[in-house]
Order: sequence, then C-alpha cells, then structure tokens
Amino acid sequence: MLFNSIGFIIFLPVVFLLYWFVANKTLKAQNALLICASYFFYASWDYRFLFLLIFSTSLDYFTGIIISGSKTKSRKKFWMLLSIIINAGFLGFFKYYNFFAVSFAELISNFGLKADPWTLRVILPVGISFYTFHGISYIIDIYNEKIKPEKNFINYSLFVSFFPLLVAGPIERATHLLPQLQKKRQFDYSKAIQGLKQILWGFFKKIVIADQCAIYANMIFNGSGHFSGSTYVVGSIFFAVQIYGDFSGYSDIALGTAKLFGIDLLRNFAYPYFSRDIAEFWRRWHISLSSWFRDYLYIPLGGNKGALWMKIMNIFIVFLVSGFWHGANWTFIAWGMLNAVYFLPSMLLKRNRLNLDIVAQGKILPSAKDVLNMSITFAMVCFAWIIFRSQNITEAFGYFSKILSRSLFSKPYCPGLISLSTLITIITTLIFFIIEWFGREEQFAFASIGKNWNRLPRWSTYYALVIITLFYCNNQQPFIYFQF
Repeated sequence: MLFNSIGFIIFLPVVFLLYWFVANKTLKAQNALLICASYFFYASWDYRFLFLLIFSTSLDYFTGIIISGSKTKSRKKFWMLLSIIINAGFLGFFKYYNFFAVSFAELISNFGLKADPWTLRVILPVGISFYTFHGISYIIDIYNEKIKPEKNFINYSLFVSFFPLLVAGPIERATHLLPQLQKKRQFDYSKAIQGLKQILWGFFKKIVIADQCAIYANMIFNGSGHFSGSTYVVGSIFFAVQIYGDFSGYSDIALGTAKLFGIDLLRNFAYPYFSRDIAEFWRRWHISLSSWFRDYLYIPLGGNKGALWMKIMNIFIVFLVSGFWHGANWTFIAWGMLNAVYFLPSMLLKRNRLNLDIVAQGKILPSAKDVLNMSITFAMVCFAWIIFRSQNITEAFGYFSKILSRSLFSKPYCPGLISLSTLITIITTLIFFIIEWFGREEQFAFASIGKNWNRLPRWSTYYALVIITLFYCNNQQPFIYFQF
C-alpha cells in the first residue's frame, strides 16, 4: 500500500478510529491492532512476501532470547552471527543475486571465457532493506548487552513491522521504539495535530515538489545523452530536489502518521541542503541509515582510531556498503566511493565535526561564508546525484563528459523544458526552500507555520496547501526509495 494512494487515505482513518475508540482499553489491544494493521498494510502490496517478514521477525525474536540466556561469550557470538548471516542471506539473495551472477559472467568474459549466467526472476520484497536492519541492530544490541530481549512477541513484531516505517524507514532502534511500545499510549491532541501537519507537509513535498521536478529530471536524464552540459546541470538540480522532496516527504508522512498513534519515530532528515560541508550533509541526510552504519559498522571497524590507512579504509568500507545498500548497480557503488572521496579530507584534517550547529542559528540570513559553503556542498552533492540517477556507469561518464565540455556554458535546452509549467515548478520550489529555511530550527519546516496566527489565516493556509496538493495529484510518481 502506498502512502499516496486512495487505499491509504481510507486505511489510515479506519485504523485511527479503531485504535482510539475500540482498542484503547489496554496496551495489548493497542499493539495487537497495530500489528494486524501493519501486516494488512504490507500484504496489500504482495501477500506472498508476508511470510518472509514474519520469518525474519520470528528468527530475531527467538535468537535474542537465546543470546540473552547463553552463559558463554562464544555461544552468544554464534547465535548473533547466525542471525546476521541468515538475515543478510535473504537480503543478498533477493537484492543482489542477479547482480553478482551477471557481474561474474562479465568478469570472466574478459579472460576469453564464455558464461551464460543463471539469473532469477525474483521480485525485491518491499522494505526488506529496512526491516532487515531493524532485526540486525536489535540482535547486536542484545549481544552487546545494551538492551534486554523483548519477551512479548506482539511488541517485538510491532517494532519490526510498524506500518509507517515498514516500507522505507526510518530505520528504528530497539532502544528508542520498544520502550514506547511497552506502555499504553494516551491520546495527545497536540501531538496528533502536529502529526497531521507533518503528514500534510510530507504530501506537499512529495506531490507538489518532488513529482513535478521528476518530470523535468526524467526528461533530461532520459534524453540519451543528446543535451548540453548546462542542461545536465539543470537536470541534476531537478533530481536533487526530487529525491529530497520524495524521500523526506515519505519520512514526514511516516513520522506524522506515527504521532497520530502516540508514537515518536527517529528523525530522518534535518534540512541537508543547508549543509556547509559533506560531513554535515551526511549527518542530516537519511539520518537513521547514516547513524546505523556509524554505530554498527564504522565504530566496530575501529572508526577514526588506529593507523592512517585504517581510518581511510574504514571510511571507504562504510561508503561502499552504503552505496551498495541502495541497490545492485555499479552506479550506487561509484556514488558511495565518490562520497568517500568527498568525506576523506574533512576526516583527515579533523574538520568533520566542524558544523554541528544549525546554519545561521537565530538569524534571518546566512553569512556570505555560509552561502559559499552551502553552494559548494550542494554542487558536490548534485554532481554525485548524477551517478546515482544514471542507469549505468557508461551513461554517467557520458553526462560528465558533457558537463565538463564547452557546452556547460551554453544555454540549457530540452524540448518541453521552457514552458509556463516549468516556471511555476521553479517558483514553487523556491518558495518551498524559503519555507524550509525559515523553519530550519524546527523538526519539520511546517511545524511553526500558523502556530501564533489567528484561526482564519491559519486554517486558510492549511486548506490552501491541501487544495494545491490535490491539484497536482494527477501526476504522481512512485516513491524512489521503495526500490531500495
């Protein structure tokens, strides 16, 4: 079930009413209703993969109990590794088998050997990259004695499968979400209102900003390399706005929906395009994934300790895995490696913790230095997005060759690019980023809009946002991160 579907518009109010008016008597009833709703939500996409979700949940539930009850370190480690291997095995099979089979065939063909790779026509289960990471972090935390295992199967199942985060995150931690699921929730009117505002803002970002920018990004990137360098620069900017509006819009809808049920999820975006360096960008972009790799891969590898070559190796490993997590394509690996190259100087110079505060905090406008740093960072990110968006490495290099040619200084042109609708999209996007700028100290930009206004202008703004969003509903695009 998609957030931007009629089914979800019907599903959400029904579950909300049942939750607060029927299942509100006990914690057991609340969690049982949510897990049933979550399984229905997932099965509505493809019921055949529901067994995989339940199997993964059961595996980690029982493994966690076994690890906690084990008397020796070696036994604990055995069960932890077994769970990780099985979880990663399922993820690898569904997501990467065909990639490795084809890549191996291409490799040996370079030595004059012919191979006909046996590929599988398998569908990638939606959300497998996300709920697999939920389970792995849970098992590792039990092994490291950061948490005790959850004995209630319904509670643990809900931690893994809570429908707002099930398909595309955020990637939750047991230390954060499980305590909320272990106590009965009381209806909080102010939290529910904030949730509705965040849902509305998320839909606006997705439908009005991301989906409209997608039209022009697709127009340029699908143009078979026939455009000028300046046109591809414009295309990369459109895609940068698209992927941000798309994924952060999804996250806003997820976080807002969870608030309707009295649950707080981890924040996933913190205005990443206002970052002043790449390190800050990665602290603000897909926060739940970046922090997951930091805690469960980078630090266990040694982090920034040890010899210089180890520090460099750890950075490249983390970004390599991060890129590969996004999909079975060499473009994602190249994208990860480029970001490692971006990140390396700040780490080596110990400047990666330089910008921990909010840019121009307490001020209306940024300084000239901040503008310059944000512009450079955004340009670097857009350059990397070209690789991410490309179908293959050859295509990406084709785009780069155009951008680095004289055609970079020509007027951008693409059939259909110069139109009234394009102008409206650009103006709307600029207004969107202005709102984001003035709301950058809030959890989401729309949180403070109308807070101290009278009822008429406040509700007029809400209705205007709803009407604008509904107006653009006829051109909806699938969420980008569903494929990951």
